[in-house]
Amino acid sequence: MNVIYAYPWDIVGDPGAAARLAGLGVDAVALAASYHTTRAATPHHPAHRLVDARHSACYVPVREEAWKGARLVPGTPSWMDSADPFGEARDALRAAGLPVRAWTVLTHNTLLGSANPDMVVANAFGESYPYALCPAAADVRDYCRTLIREIVETGDPDALILEACGPLGFRHGGHHEKTDGADWSPAQVALLSLCFCANCVLRYEAAGLDVAEARARVRAGVDGRPGSVEEALGDLADPLRGVRTGLAGELRALLLAEARAARPGLEVALHASADPWATGPFATVPEGVDADLLVGNCWNSPEADEAGLRALGRLGPRVGAYVLALPPRPADGGALTFLAEAYTAAGASEIHWYHGGLASTTRLDAIAEAIGQHRRRDGSGPTAEASSS
Repeated sequence: MNVIYAYPWDIVGDPGAAARLAGLGVDAVALAASYHTTRAATPHHPAHRLVDARHSACYVPVREEAWKGARLVPGTPSWMDSADPFGEARDALRAAGLPVRAWTVLTHNTLLGSANPDMVVANAFGESYPYALCPAAADVRDYCRTLIREIVETGDPDALILEACGPLGFRHGGHHEKTDGADWSPAQVALLSLCFCANCVLRYEAAGLDVAEARARVRAGVDGRPGSVEEALGDLADPLRGVRTGLAGELRALLLAEARAARPGLEVALHASADPWATGPFATVPEGVDADLLVGNCWNSPEADEAGLRALGRLGPRVGAYVLALPPRPADGGALTFLAEAYTAAGASEIHWYHGGLASTTRLDAIAEAIGQHRRRDGSGPTAEASSS
């Protein structure tokens, strides 16, 4: 199974877009239904070469009756003329024989976070991350639940892919990011990702945690060189981790239930990590998680990516690999074939290619070559999902 990612603006207004993606040999398209701020190249579109999505937006119609009384209401994409960008793109893709999975970004939302500073992640130093809605807040959970229901009912996708289904952390946030020179280790970044907003503090207190001591240990760990989060937190590591993973689990269970109530039998995939301290687009998930597919981030070294996929494979559901086909990866079909085969050997039953709209013609050719080579070598053909469309 091969899935290509795309934005609605890659399809809307381009009569050749759906056929171009189908020509890659993919089985489905992951189409953005809710997405954060981005500045995206559109090298193939007949009408533009750049889309400046200036804020987070929902690409299915934002119906007043669905959001009435809600404190958090998604923005709409003023940079698109279509009244229903997702639906218009969905229909074009289906006409080309491609099922559509609604790629839904949840807690990554600078527009709503900036307007509601009491609902965002705050680190142990008291610094807020306005791009990161914190699901410890009931209004944030309600926002995510309504968003899922509206995307399923109004967007009518063939499946869902949930991204940022949990709290975001230190990474994945700032415009013109200037943080790499601090040389913080993965443990220090994880510590900077632990939330101490008012809602999280209440949860820590309810779990019997000494919040002042936890905050002090996190701060000391960020300014020290701990070998791990556990080393920095000591005996507070287990209860603090339990609260954090419980929060992600609460949001996940709520949204899976909402999606399946709206459409029984709907397949739901999660962008996920087996790391219990993981935050961000690939939120932590536990063993036995109730999802159909776990998609792991494969934008790192092949060795790190393979280890991450194997860890996800031990959790129960099927595994997919989210493969970067953009720089710094080469525009080379052989190199992409090597990655697809390595990730398949590590347990991935699906390869999710990023990104069908951003990639140059040379890169699209490389993706198509990799899909074809991988299929020939493992003897697979078009999947049931594609052939039934």
